Amino acid sequence: MKKSHYFLISGVLIILLVMGLIVLLPAKSTPSSQKKSSSEVASIMKEQEEVKPKNHFGTNNNQHKQALLQFIQNKMTSEHGIVTNYIDTNQTEETATGHEILSESAGLMLRYLALSGQKKDFNHEWDLTLKTVDDGTQFSYRYSPKLAKRSDVNASVDDLRILRSLKEAASKFHDTDYEKDFEKYANRFTKTSIKKNELYDFYDSKIKVNNDFITLCYIDLKTISLLPDNQTKLLENQLTILENGYLGDGFPFYKTRFNYSKEAYQDSDEINVIESLLAILHLSEVGLQKQASIDYLKEQVNDGTLSNRYDSQGKPIDLNQSPASYGIAAMIASEVGDEEFYLTAINKMETYQVTDGASPLNGGYGDTVTNQVYSFNNLIALLAYQY
Repeated sequence: MKKSHYFLISGVLIILLVMGLIVLLPAKSTPSSQKKSSSEVASIMKEQEEVKPKNHFGTNNNQHKQALLQFIQNKMTSEHGIVTNYIDTNQTEETATGHEILSESAGLMLRYLALSGQKKDFNHEWDLTLKTVDDGTQFSYRYSPKLAKRSDVNASVDDLRILRSLKEAASKFHDTDYEKDFEKYANRFTKTSIKKNELYDFYDSKIKVNNDFITLCYIDLKTISLLPDNQTKLLENQLTILENGYLGDGFPFYKTRFNYSKEAYQDSDEINVIESLLAILHLSEVGLQKQASIDYLKEQVNDGTLSNRYDSQGKPIDLNQSPASYGIAAMIASEVGDEEFYLTAINKMETYQVTDGASPLNGGYGDTVTNQVYSFNNLIALLAYQY
């Protein structure tokens, strides 16, 4: 089976599409709909101490998982950390390519290592993260080893993932040093990426401004609830934005982003499946998922028809599929306690894995024609086994 039609996506691409939109911060605004009740937020805050996934349907003995881990360790890891692509480049493109290091990759790997109980490897990855993407103000979303250069902007969704990993490490390893690191870097994050109880996609540490919107898949409700200094109002605002972005029971995915200054959702004519799946995952982690979303997603997974992109009415406009989509679907299934759904999603994901012992991509998820392999697909797949 050829692996030549992958949807190779990275969360940082969202940033790159909007780099020209950085503006001074607008006045605080929220969607026109009534804010969610304080009881929903109180429920989230009450359960915040339990940081690990609700269930653990995955297994470390899975042969697919072991082959994937070996591929990542042997083919996607440099002295600087997890590389963005198997094939290196000159690292001068507008989008991250080659053996550049992403905060996205660091966060995913850190979460995997914490949840799988690998303290020594976690410490090593954490040290690399601080050396490569920490710019002293925030975690740069991108570092180029060839150019010895960090981007001036972060990606708040990736920062939150890194912060979550520290909480998970503190819980798994019973080590308060990780709690101290969490407090340090979480306090820093709240000073740059959160303004007036609103979370922003990114902050430019050079010109010291944020963008003026939030992409809905960035709203990691669980990690927001863990931030210091009681983030109840922030959580209430972001929950309102996320839930009011629901497209409807006919197509139970989510709009793309909310513009604070315009008080309106935007860029939702086409729905990126990864973005909507992450939104559903973040809701399911706090028990606020829509049942229509779960039913629809389960049907798509069972039929193997989880397309990359849809129009706003739910018509597929890109029939290619991504292993990461099925990996995130598996995480959602675990969070809602449906083991059969979880196993089906994992099995669908594994059909995209390269299983040719003669291929340099053996064990990984990538295009065997071009040898293009992106870290996001592989790390999401690896993390899915810890759910």
